[in-house]
Amino acid sequence: MRGDAVLRAGVAQLVEAGIEGAPRDARRLMAGAMGVTADRLTLCLADEIDESVRTRFADYIARRARREPVSHILGGRLFHGRWFTVSRDVLDPRPETEALVEAALAAPFSRVLDLGTGSGAILITLLADRDEARGVGTDLSEAALGVARDNAQRLNVAGQAEFRCADWFSGIEGRFDLIVSNPPYIAQAEMAGLSPELKFEPHMALSDGGDGLSAYRVIAGEALRYLEPGGRLMVEIGPTQAEAVADLMHAGGFVGVRVVADLDDRDRVVMANAPDFNDS
Repeated sequence: MRGDAVLRAGVAQLVEAGIEGAPRDARRLMAGAMGVTADRLTLCLADEIDESVRTRFADYIARRARREPVSHILGGRLFHGRWFTVSRDVLDPRPETEALVEAALAAPFSRVLDLGTGSGAILITLLADRDEARGVGTDLSEAALGVARDNAQRLNVAGQAEFRCADWFSGIEGRFDLIVSNPPYIAQAEMAGLSPELKFEPHMALSDGGDGLSAYRVIAGEALRYLEPGGRLMVEIGPTQAEAVADLMHAGGFVGVRVVADLDDRDRVVMANAPDFNDS
């Protein structure tokens, strides 16, 4: 069979399973099954494909129909132009998180702390774009830290990054000019209404088991002790949390608190500065 016929059948199976974005997902899975990049897939679809590719694609489609995320099926995904390995031990890095990365890259930094690093996508991207910078990534999950270390090695920033098992700031020493975090911010009451794909991701990376704000309380309450004067704090938020998180930063003693929207114009990042006591 030609590749285009196999692809159409896969799209139809995903549509029948109720998968949103079925054509997009099927194309990504077909490219993965064929071992080609997504931008070259069209060039290959007119060719006959062998049985091993058809079998692999059929398995991918069946897994996606059961709501397994594409990134887990393929073993990774692109984030800010780089391929990151992901697994069920880490949060799947999402495009909206790139808003935090872009905001962080908008100003210089030399030492960065990433709280709850997961796959390492945020920290590694920042270090890869600033080869003079150094950073620390923390996480409670040793399995997640293993994924982050592998990503750092593969993306050539292992010499710039250190990964530690820590509960937020526990055991962290010294000061940083940038602290970033994408903490668990989904309230426990909201979990039941989320997409089935999230059952494949670690619960503790999604929800704090409470109102979705507990991590921000810790971060806003303690971060000043770890920031240089004038240093920046940036956290990703859920789109309804901007006011609450901004209030926590004000209460924590931060200045210049502001909110950044993602590409869908939803509130996505709250950022602030430590007071610069050298200012007159």
